[in-house]
Amino acid sequence: MSTSRGIAPSLFAFSIFYGGMVCIAGVLGNKQVALGPLAVEAGIFAFLLLVVTSSAVAELHGRAVANRLVRIGFVPLIVSLLLTLAVLAVPASPAMDPARLSAFEMMMTGTPRIWAGGIVAYGTSQTLNVTIFAWLKGREDSRFLWLRAAIASVLSQIVDTLLFVTIAFWGVFPIGALLVGQMLAKVTLSVILVPPLIYLFVALGKRLDSAA
Repeated sequence: MSTSRGIAPSLFAFSIFYGGMVCIAGVLGNKQVALGPLAVEAGIFAFLLLVVTSSAVAELHGRAVANRLVRIGFVPLIVSLLLTLAVLAVPASPAMDPARLSAFEMMMTGTPRIWAGGIVAYGTSQTLNVTIFAWLKGREDSRFLWLRAAIASVLSQIVDTLLFVTIAFWGVFPIGALLVGQMLAKVTLSVILVPPLIYLFVALGKRLDSAA
């Protein structure tokens, strides 16, 4: 879909939002939150918003546009990682509180394996989400938006967990329990959060485009 200005308002807005979520997901992932009996890294909330956004773009503008959004998402992801490395390399001001400096460095410092795992997991799982979502749309003729979004999110989150945990932590410690726990938490959140959010995002996108 296009407008006289060259880009649909919904695509413009969702692209900006998507880039922000790509960058903040890794930062939020430094905290593990308890959701009843489940424990999950807080970055999952930003990542589920990435899933919802790419699915909404696929619904409104097609699979090709959504996949392009995913690929462009590598730009803020990689630039933010490089900027983090640059900031960590620059000496801190002597006036900075040592406790704050230590907390910042502990939170922002990651191993190359963790960074590589995040990049690979992001690209693969997001592309898979768009692919499954678009394929299901073609199979059931645009009905059951909530079901298509939930299925695509669940499957992509399973793949995301497998890739990230394996790349980042294989050989460091036994990863079986971590894989099972993270998959269970992410699948549960995908089923609960993605269906209502996809309706909200699609409705918002249509409203933005109709108002243009």
